[in-house]
Amino acid sequence: MFLRCLYAELQKCRRSPIWLAFVLLPVFPAILGTGNYLGNITVLDDAWYSLWSQHTLFSSMFFLPALLGVFCAWQWRLEHTDHNWNCFFTVPVPVGELFLAKLVWAAVLSLLSQLWIGVLFILSGIIVGITAPLPPELPGWLLCGALGGISVCAVQLFFSLVIRAFAPPIAFGLAGGIAGLLFTAQGFGYAFPYSLLCIGMRANNPQMDLNFILFLISTIIYTAVFTILALWFLQHHDASTE
Repeated sequence: MFLRCLYAELQKCRRSPIWLAFVLLPVFPAILGTGNYLGNITVLDDAWYSLWSQHTLFSSMFFLPALLGVFCAWQWRLEHTDHNWNCFFTVPVPVGELFLAKLVWAAVLSLLSQLWIGVLFILSGIIVGITAPLPPELPGWLLCGALGGISVCAVQLFFSLVIRAFAPPIAFGLAGGIAGLLFTAQGFGYAFPYSLLCIGMRANNPQMDLNFILFLISTIIYTAVFTILALWFLQHHDASTE
């Protein structure tokens, strides 16, 4: 039954305009970061590492939280439209499986976004003429960024479920991304879900030592907590309240 839920969510995603946001949004931080790198190349003299610091500064704070927020809000948009909310509650499938299917595809988008960011990063480095070997840490930056993004997806899915409007959860994601950078700068990054995205990607500090165990535990806790909150809301929210 869970596989059917996954397939149903995939069918909704296949022809969705959300993929335009997936393609375009990561391009903007790549352009901004590359421009900032070229404008300060006398100071940013650590080749790939300096370029990565500029790319992730913009993507982890603004564009990735916005992208994940848009996707999560769109996933609930169809359920919140017309009478689909009643249909959602009356299908012979546990609501937990319906929610987890959304979370799985949000996690897939988080991973695909990181891969696309990695491609744009490499292309940008080639364009600006960096000839040094690619940093061996790049796969780890992308993987940890994807893991941190899953906790953001769990938070965004919860708020997109509770708030039956498209724009507010996206604004919440943008605010969370900015707050995440502030929490990270103050040394409290592992205690805030949006900071996990910054920390995982080593935003603006590619040579930062990551406490992977603490990072993973924090990611699992936030993902589990907001999944439980979403399931509790679904189990105590009657379809007749539409």
